[in-house]
Amino acid sequence: MMLDSVLFDLDGTLLDTVDDFLAIIHSMRQDRGLADSPLHLIRSTVSDGSAGMLCAAFSITPEHDKFGELRDDFLERYQRQLAVHTRPFPGIPELLDWLDAEGLPWGVVTNKLSRFSIPLLEATGLAGRCASLVCPDQVKHGKPHPEPLLKACTEIGVDPARSVFVGDHLRDIQAGRAAGMRTVAALYGYLPEGDDPQQWNANYSIENAAALRPWLEQQRTQELSHV
Repeated sequence: MMLDSVLFDLDGTLLDTVDDFLAIIHSMRQDRGLADSPLHLIRSTVSDGSAGMLCAAFSITPEHDKFGELRDDFLERYQRQLAVHTRPFPGIPELLDWLDAEGLPWGVVTNKLSRFSIPLLEATGLAGRCASLVCPDQVKHGKPHPEPLLKACTEIGVDPARSVFVGDHLRDIQAGRAAGMRTVAALYGYLPEGDDPQQWNANYSIENAAALRPWLEQQRTQELSHV
């Protein structure tokens, strides 16, 4: 396999953002005289965005008459404190250092709006190193459609067939496959309860971020052996 770039999902793959979400939801519930929500309830719904987390935390649906108010409150708080507790997952800093040293550009393709994604990457010191950031408000179709991944590959100047996409949700793997990329399932991420990653048909799965480098090195070794 030729390998020219690596693309990552953001929440649950590159960055561990759940503690900031949890702190905001705790604060919102406390302001309304409610007890804290359990971590597992929020963690398993991060991939469903603010709507999924709020519906789980407040036991409502988007059709509830209070949903709009809750979502506005959540997003306003998140804009103010989006990187208080957020950190790269263990192994990610070393992995990105290796990619940079090897001259392999990497990028981020997320379903998180750019008004949150850009300052989040800036706050974590990754903005200047990221070769491409594609958010849903920059394309017509978000994941699982391949458009965001194809846009990232175009911006980096690489062939999707020579790129890898790493994500922690079925839609990530679907998007990567539709774009003609190799895919890696990040099992350490925010997997929805009851989901079975073995059914995603990813090319590879990793239990932690550090496990990605050996697989990428193996792909490059196979590439060189066929030259």
